[in-house]
Amino acid sequence: MPRKYDLHAHSTASDGTLTPSELVALAAARGVEVLALTDHDTLEGLAEARTAAEAADLSLLPGVEISVTWGGRSVHIVGLGVASRNETLREGLAGLRAYRHRRAEEIGRRLAGAGIAGALEGAREFSNGRLIGRTHFARFLIQRGYAANEREVFKHYLVKGKPGHVPGEWACLEAAVGWIRGAGGRAVIAHPGRYGFSRAKLLRLIGQFRELGGVGIEVVSSSHTRDESLLFARYARENRLLASVGSDFHGPQNPWARLGELAPLPAFCTPIWADWEER
Repeated sequence: MPRKYDLHAHSTASDGTLTPSELVALAAARGVEVLALTDHDTLEGLAEARTAAEAADLSLLPGVEISVTWGGRSVHIVGLGVASRNETLREGLAGLRAYRHRRAEEIGRRLAGAGIAGALEGAREFSNGRLIGRTHFARFLIQRGYAANEREVFKHYLVKGKPGHVPGEWACLEAAVGWIRGAGGRAVIAHPGRYGFSRAKLLRLIGQFRELGGVGIEVVSSSHTRDESLLFARYARENRLLASVGSDFHGPQNPWARLGELAPLPAFCTPIWADWEER
């Protein structure tokens, strides 16, 4: 019988709302057999998650979701099976977290200029105090009544042309893929349907990614429609890339992304786990 995989999930180590232990417990309760913890630009939650996974008899795949600037947009590259003690990877992620801190301060200043006081302090209260992302600002703005949910916050406050928008200055694609490969992991393009790229631009990204040593595309994601999943499965097959699946779970407050509840991969693509038993 096929195993149940969820290879994209977040904890309080970045912008999730469950601790690594709570995330693992929920995954086990939902029948997930292989879980990847892929927090944004940090490996901090992996040790706790590993201990919890051993107790729950669940296979934990150490991962990370790296922020990248490509084609004038922010793109996310998931690393699966990375060595969490790899110094080059850790140093690269530390640089991204330092930028996140500077960006958070600037978001706070811009929101204050728009008449929203205390946003940085409020976002910090929703975070672990070490990594503050836009989602933490969103939770603060929801609490203060500026919007009903995270999607409304992003639409009205945190995207280009809105008061709290700060352009990303992330890693280049070559660096991100190199860090993952150097740490023994497999690089995967996360949720390609979210970037709004034209077909030509997305295929350029896929082509460059593959040339740099990237091996996979997240075909099934909570943010993909069935037709999008079929399209990305075809792109994976045509470009000789492996297909991954991930809920991009951040917490139970987002009902559209449910941990472990994913559609099956289309039969014509090769799963990224196809050779894991052999390895």
